Amino acid sequence: MLLKLKIMKVCIIGQGLSSLALAKALINQNINVDLLSSKKNYTLNKSRTIGISKSSLKFINNNILNIEKNIWKLKRIEIYSENLANEKLLYFENDEKEIFSIIKNYQFFENLKKSLLKSKNFKILNLKKNLNNLNKYNLVINTDQFNFITKKYFYKKIEKEYNATAYTTIIKHKKIQNKVAVQIFTEIGPLAFLPISETETSIVYSIQKSKNKTNDKIASLIHKYNLKYKILNIRRIESFKLKSFLLRSYYHNNILSFGDLLHKIHPLAGQGFNMTIRDIKVLLDIIKNKQLLGLPFDKSIGIEFEKKTKHKNFIFSNGIDLIQQFFDLERKTNNKALSKSVQFIGQYPSINKLFSKIADRGFIS
Repeated sequence: MLLKLKIMKVCIIGQGLSSLALAKALINQNINVDLLSSKKNYTLNKSRTIGISKSSLKFINNNILNIEKNIWKLKRIEIYSENLANEKLLYFENDEKEIFSIIKNYQFFENLKKSLLKSKNFKILNLKKNLNNLNKYNLVINTDQFNFITKKYFYKKIEKEYNATAYTTIIKHKKIQNKVAVQIFTEIGPLAFLPISETETSIVYSIQKSKNKTNDKIASLIHKYNLKYKILNIRRIESFKLKSFLLRSYYHNNILSFGDLLHKIHPLAGQGFNMTIRDIKVLLDIIKNKQLLGLPFDKSIGIEFEKKTKHKNFIFSNGIDLIQQFFDLERKTNNKALSKSVQFIGQYPSINKLFSKIADRGFIS
């Protein structure tokens, strides 16, 4: 007599991009997912993009949703410093394949949502009406920073304020091949040009001690540091304050914190979403193993997930912070020796390869 496997039921609180990506990964494993949201019509900033490493892209395509039609693949990343008259400090490249890919946040979000709504195992429910009924779920995954669960169990953080503001927009320009991303460490902060098509490029400008920079001022700075584009127009400029944090506790009983609730890092390396994708991979492996062995979904998932990811997230997050601090020191001191040292170290193929590997896959144990 064949035994019918019990379908596990998971609740995800929050409706951001990380929530939808995780929900789709779980749905693909035949797990029922209810997503609790406080917003009926959740939308994302259309000026923001995500950088996706090669290994993350492979995992997304195979385990979440194939996004090959929506990404723009980059073959080279170049890093410059205004301190050295815009001399190239570092570069990472792959002549045959992509080294990094870019996708628009809202486009990825809409594709995920559209795919999820087709699934019979997925529902979006009102957060307020269902927050007191969480005991019916085998596992609760919380990505929302503002509900009472977060305030009660997930409020202890290692947090840092950067006293800076990130400005994002998309520039429309004349057609070029556009396969090279550029980051310039300017005298007021890092500015990234991230190609998303032959005629569009995403901009992320993290400005230190920004005091009410007008859109006209930001646009003027983009033109000033633009190295190669014949800009036709600059879309609406959005902004947000910069800070980083790491949650101290990843779980409480069968409630697991995840996504932007778990960690946030400085955007200069474009690695925030890649950290979440690596977390999804670890969580999915744990859940697959539970399913294979016929074990229940309980707090052991949180225990194992924290054990496997917490130290890696801590090391990676602090590594990004050290990079930010180094270039902030270079900016403040106007020390060319610091820039030259980076330029010198980056000439060694073995070191360049190591940096590329860490950016692609994180810290592998």
